[in-house]
Amino acid sequence: MTGSPRRAAVTVALALLAATVPLTATAGAVPLVPSPASAASAAAEQTGQADPLDLSKSRAQWIDRNTLAWDASPGSRHELLYAPHGGLTVAGGDIGGAAVHRLRLTPAEGGGLTDAQKARFPHLKEYAAFTVDPRDRRLVRAALTGQLVATARTADGTLRSATGVQTQGVLDDLYGAAATKATLGPRFAHGRVTLAVWAPTAQRVSLDIGGRTVTMHRDRASGVWSATGPGSWSGKAYRYVVEVWAPSVREVVTNKVTDPYSTALTADSEHSLAVDLADPELAPEGWAGLRKPKATPLRDAQIQELHVRDFSAADPTSDHPGQYLAFTDKTSDGMQHLRRLARAGTSYVHLLPVFDIGTVPERAADRATPDCDLPAYAPDSEEQQACVTRSAGQDAYNWGYDPLHYTVPEGSYASDPDGTRRTVEFREMVRGLNGSGLRTVMDVVYNHTVASGQADKSVLDRIVPGYYQRLDADGAVTTSTCCADTAPENAMMGKLVVDSIVTWAREYKVDGFRFDLMGHHPKANILAVRKALDALTPAKDGVDGKRIVLYGEGWNFGEVADDARFVQATQKNMAGTGIATFSDRSRDALRGGGPFDGDPGVQGFASGLYTDPNSSESNGTPAQQKARLLHYQDLIKVGLTGNLADYTFTDSAGRRVKGADVDYNGAPAGYAARPGDALSYADAHDNESLYDALAFKLPKDTSAGDRARMQVLAMATAALSQGPALSQAGTDLLRSKSLDRNSYDSGDWFNTINWDCRAGNGFGRGLPPAADNKDKWPYAKPLLSSAAALTPGCEEIDGTSAAYRDLLRIRTTEPAFSLATAGKVQSALSFPLSGTADETPGVITMKLGDLVVVLNASPQTRRQRVDAVRGARYALHPIQASGADPTVKSAAYARSSGAFTVPARTVAVFRRG
Repeated sequence: MTGSPRRAAVTVALALLAATVPLTATAGAVPLVPSPASAASAAAEQTGQADPLDLSKSRAQWIDRNTLAWDASPGSRHELLYAPHGGLTVAGGDIGGAAVHRLRLTPAEGGGLTDAQKARFPHLKEYAAFTVDPRDRRLVRAALTGQLVATARTADGTLRSATGVQTQGVLDDLYGAAATKATLGPRFAHGRVTLAVWAPTAQRVSLDIGGRTVTMHRDRASGVWSATGPGSWSGKAYRYVVEVWAPSVREVVTNKVTDPYSTALTADSEHSLAVDLADPELAPEGWAGLRKPKATPLRDAQIQELHVRDFSAADPTSDHPGQYLAFTDKTSDGMQHLRRLARAGTSYVHLLPVFDIGTVPERAADRATPDCDLPAYAPDSEEQQACVTRSAGQDAYNWGYDPLHYTVPEGSYASDPDGTRRTVEFREMVRGLNGSGLRTVMDVVYNHTVASGQADKSVLDRIVPGYYQRLDADGAVTTSTCCADTAPENAMMGKLVVDSIVTWAREYKVDGFRFDLMGHHPKANILAVRKALDALTPAKDGVDGKRIVLYGEGWNFGEVADDARFVQATQKNMAGTGIATFSDRSRDALRGGGPFDGDPGVQGFASGLYTDPNSSESNGTPAQQKARLLHYQDLIKVGLTGNLADYTFTDSAGRRVKGADVDYNGAPAGYAARPGDALSYADAHDNESLYDALAFKLPKDTSAGDRARMQVLAMATAALSQGPALSQAGTDLLRSKSLDRNSYDSGDWFNTINWDCRAGNGFGRGLPPAADNKDKWPYAKPLLSSAAALTPGCEEIDGTSAAYRDLLRIRTTEPAFSLATAGKVQSALSFPLSGTADETPGVITMKLGDLVVVLNASPQTRRQRVDAVRGARYALHPIQASGADPTVKSAAYARSSGAFTVPARTVAVFRRG
């Protein structure tokens, strides 16, 4: 994984309860009589291997109505046992404790899965396959509502193996075709209200609404339970009461649970509300005719990544600090800054999670605040982080990667979390951003939930246990994403993703979506989202879905890595789809090292490697530094092309290579098929902010002015690349989080953005929280103790922002930065000094159509002679020539020699004319 694990893992300890009271035999059930202890169980106890008779695990997988896949030991007789009310246990080496029904199994032809089944379940390709006896297939639907146990016996009847059964595949086979077409959640028509929930394994479902209980009815084909009532149900609080077998606790439970398809909630998500999002009462003035800024194609998108509380919680000029409505405060410092960025070329504001999350108390009265005088402590003190950490679990802050309900706005950002104000105010936020020239992107997190099993904040898993969450080979919920993974490869989780996205697009007019850990989704699921959005039209839906942009984290890791379970939505697999993935190649090259380095002083192109070395021994000898720097320059060159796989150029060693030939930690640097497949960035909410990374890496005595110049140069490598680029909000203001590498729960104190330069940039707020940073405290403390020298003033902060805006204007007004095809990039873009004796360590020279861009990261003025342009007329780009940075104005071009002279730590753009 190349991105940072940026939230604490949500661990829910669930006891595995074994029912020990035998149930009375029912008509048609066959009581089981325990037999002597099996040899297999005894052997397992002696060797310490996994118990083959452990019913707390579910090692068998029922993949379709006819087939069970199981890595079982060979046996003479295999069966599926089910007990409608549970109670099956292992006693005396055999199954006992309840009356059961049996489904006979026979080895499948050939013994294994068919080719089609292996393609559908590649992680089970080595499993044995067993076919459900045709005589018992009438029992399949009923069996899925109770406890299931797969057994293998020897010829003499001795129980050799027994395990629980995973049922995701058979549920999709039986119900998927009909259920994926169903309308779930609240539906309003002809003055009546219908509520529907998919619960195919439930034994009974009822509806608690408005203080009364209503019977729900089950559709046999889809497994959907529904109830229809009068219009007076509108606005009423409700929950489903689901009686269902829960494998996590191995008993039948009765869960009172909110609606996964909720459209509105009471405070703290205690109840769903039957709300029609089309109700005119929920629409701000002018909502139906909302005029949006002109759509920017994804390949040209310039994105500001922003957290709702970071934006305004500490802004004294905001009338609605920490709320959605802060984006309607037109005269606040934050909104004025966003409008300046929009005028310069920023096209989207990417909001960190704003759906309903499970980790922040929504009522202000229930929240805690740090009870210390935080500004009074020293810049390198441990006290700030200790004080913030004490209240972190109950304060108003969290990044929000903790989904509770996917399709309802988070209540803590609303003026009133109890009811529909959050809906209205979210829409007002979108309108406020659109009115400021900015489209809105939502950060969505469908790859995991805040909890699973029988935990209080588990929703999906308490309705259809063991289905919506991804399970490992033993039936435990996987947590490779940090928390309880979901399984969008299963039909109804995939449907939830698509339905939720369409709701946000149609009902909230969201303009784009960023998928968290998108590589944990099947590629087919993300393409289904694209198809559903493309079908939205202004006439029918009020939005043009084809204008909605999609991008995400295409990291390849965990139990799904390398397409182990499905073709993933990873970097290499998404190339050519029009859906972008974050590119970490240039990010690491310009910063230096990687996000998990033990020594944060490892330098890169924009942090002084070789050209301005620091004291870290991790950087190696001068010769090693030079070699690594030149390789980093190749990675950045590939990034400037848009990470194109087939782009051909001469690398720093003088070899003719393609982008895909350049190595990035064992993977190809170039993976994109066309501009827009890869999204460039220098920093994001994950890992240290750019300023903090440079603080660790630049020599300690680097002046504030030079730090600001390196910040601009680092941002330029993303902004001047082909394809989209993202910048963390406040990076253009030299934003610091006081060296915190994982500020997901570090409160307003470490995360807030100061829009007024007089308030500083955040550096020196104390040592960052110990949980994720203590190992870096020995590196951080000397820097923070010198905070006065390292903290920039208004000249540096405002100058950096102005210089960045100049670059944005160049990027968004020069057509050469917006090439639509790989062929056009190959024709227009070159690195004329790459791999020659004239290639300078610390300098990249790019020729792009009528432009020449020189990125001089070295601490000296550099002269770059390009023979191919000798005699042509070039001058510093008019925007920089009349712009905010006085230093770049001394950049010069000599026509007679074709030489471009660029000051130290400067990016200069020259235009032919």
